[in-house]
Order: sequence, then C-alpha cells, then structure tokens
Amino acid sequence: MPQLPAPDYPAEVRARLEADAREVIARYPDSRSALLPLLHLVQSEEGHVTRTGVRFCAEVLDLTTAEVTAVVTFYTMYRRKPSGDYQVGVCTNTLCAVMGGDAIFEELQRHLEVGNGETTEDGKVTLEHIECNAACDFAPVVMVNWEFFDNQTVDSAKRLVDDLRAGRTVEPTRGAPLCTYKETARILAGFPDPRPGAVEAGGAAGPASLVGLRLAKGESAPGRVVSPRSSGAPSDEPPASHPSSHDAPRRTSASDPQHPSGPVTEEGE
Repeated sequence: MPQLPAPDYPAEVRARLEADAREVIARYPDSRSALLPLLHLVQSEEGHVTRTGVRFCAEVLDLTTAEVTAVVTFYTMYRRKPSGDYQVGVCTNTLCAVMGGDAIFEELQRHLEVGNGETTEDGKVTLEHIECNAACDFAPVVMVNWEFFDNQTVDSAKRLVDDLRAGRTVEPTRGAPLCTYKETARILAGFPDPRPGAVEAGGAAGPASLVGLRLAKGESAPGRVVSPRSSGAPSDEPPASHPSSHDAPRRTSASDPQHPSGPVTEEGE
C-alpha cells in the first residue's frame, strides 16, 4: 500500500526550522544547492532524516519528495532510522584493516552486542564500519561523530565505547571536543559551533600525509622512516633481491629449449 503523506512538524518546530532554512538557502545562488545542508538541519532535529524531514526539505526548496529521497538514500552520512547519540565508526579500509581495524570492529560488535549499523539498547552508541578517513598516518582509526580517535587498539576502543555509554567525558585525539550526533548535524548544516574553543581546536594531518605538500612548497624531504621492528640506523644499501612471481624472469620457449612452443607467427597466420 502506498504511504500516506508524511505528517508535518509541530507549528513551533516548523517555524524555527523555516527560519534556519531561509538562512541556509540565502547562501546559494540556486536554492536547490541548499539541499545537503538542509538535510543535516532536519537530521539535527530528530537524529535521522524522517519522512517529515524529507517533506520539509521538498516544500521549502520546491522539489518533489522523490528528488529529496534520492539524495538521502545516496549519501551514507544521512541516517534513515533512529540511531544513537554517538556514531562510532571503525575504519575497515585497507591500511586500518591490516593494522587492526578489522579486529576492533569484530570485537566491538561482540562487546556491544550489535551488528553493523545497529544501536545499543540504551540508545547511546551506533556502531558501523566506514571507509577511509584520510588518516592513514594514525591507523587504525575510530571516529565518534566524525571526530578522530587515532592509533586505536581493541582494548582502547572498548574503553572508548564504555565511557560513551557511561556518560564519562571523552576527548578526541585531535580536533574539536566531542558533542552529540544531533549537535554535529547542526554544525554540518553550516551553523556556528557555540562551544568555547571548538573552532580553534583543529585536527592536523600527520607527517606522512603532508610530505607531498611540503615538497611542493620547496621544503626539504623529511628524514627516513625507520620501522620499529628493525634495529639500528637506516641503511642506504638496497635490500636483498627477492623477486616475486610478478617480477621474476619467466622461462619461455626461447629461453627454455626443453619446452618449445613452436615457431612464433604473426596474428592470423
């Protein structure tokens, strides 16, 4: 059965959101461009994009609900069901995965008794695996409401989610202090962050990520990185040759007379 039209917001909520929406729309020459921040705005109201939120965005931007829904369902940053106060995202892309991200994600699922995209019974934590956070210098990385928690281990990640559920203060490794998901959504909608010191608390990239930028600026190359597993100073001697199956010489009919493949001919002959 087709769904009935979504209910509207209560009058006072609608009036407040309309005032905010006018401020957002005024930033763009084409009102349609305001859709992404407006979706963050309605997400800040209820913690996810409801059918009522979709209706609101469609009405203030003169779009169809189908057009708005197409955007909501395309971007994973928009939730489509009730979720927790803290979105805990474990990077499971290549580098974080091999450095321990996969193990962290598996253990947090067991520890919290939730699956990917699910929320704990107390409504505090929503766990999900996420793609690259562009923080490979600090792998494995966990993000809480898009703030960085670098160089995590299974034990530190478990303490992190336990502290979030207990209401204890949690400080990101770098970047702004932690706030709730609804507060984060309003900031992503483009409204000022009112918390003291939050704007100044920027999270810089790590040294390895900035090498190319420094070389482009004419700065000298950084010192060589030495693996903590190796001993002694770095050596300029080339590593011992150990060709893989991809770069080792292969026997052919020309080099291996014992296995001739017949004369080489042009294609079609």
